[in-house]
Amino acid sequence: MTEQAAASNQVWVLDAMCLIHFGRAERLDILRDLLVDKECWTTQVVLDELHQGAVAHPELADVDTGDWLKAAQLDTLDEIRLFALWVSRIGSGERDRGEASVFAVAELRFATAITDDQEAVRVARTYGLDVHGTIWLLAGACRDGKLSEPAAGNLVDAVRATGLRLPSTGAEFPGYARQHGLL
Repeated sequence: MTEQAAASNQVWVLDAMCLIHFGRAERLDILRDLLVDKECWTTQVVLDELHQGAVAHPELADVDTGDWLKAAQLDTLDEIRLFALWVSRIGSGERDRGEASVFAVAELRFATAITDDQEAVRVARTYGLDVHGTIWLLAGACRDGKLSEPAAGNLVDAVRATGLRLPSTGAEFPGYARQHGLL
């Protein structure tokens, strides 16, 4: 899928990494507002990961509240088969299953997958899936006028402070995004 087609895609499937780190940074409300014009999905596998993480990080308990994020169950035979196929491509580790479920739902819904796991991104792109990360998401919000570059930089720093590995700091965000054709 081309960058232009990806940008116009209105269905996004969010992986645990994005939700966990925006949740831990207490910025889920901002993520929701940035995605208000998108149909947002995650999977029950991802929500289970979040609920497990809520033991150590109670702020994650609120991730699946509200009507902005739908949860795909992956319970039909075709959905289970596609999930199993993505598991065979990515791996069957605990976190790999979340990404595999996200990629299965993204493929089923002709959607854009959002994850910051670079190995998973590489595998997904090898199989033609449209997949991007937080920097791409924030750069798109800047291009759409929903977020200023300094505000995006602040969000980069906020999620990095929770342990999310991103390729730039908040101060570096505008230059990095321009260098990679995102702004």
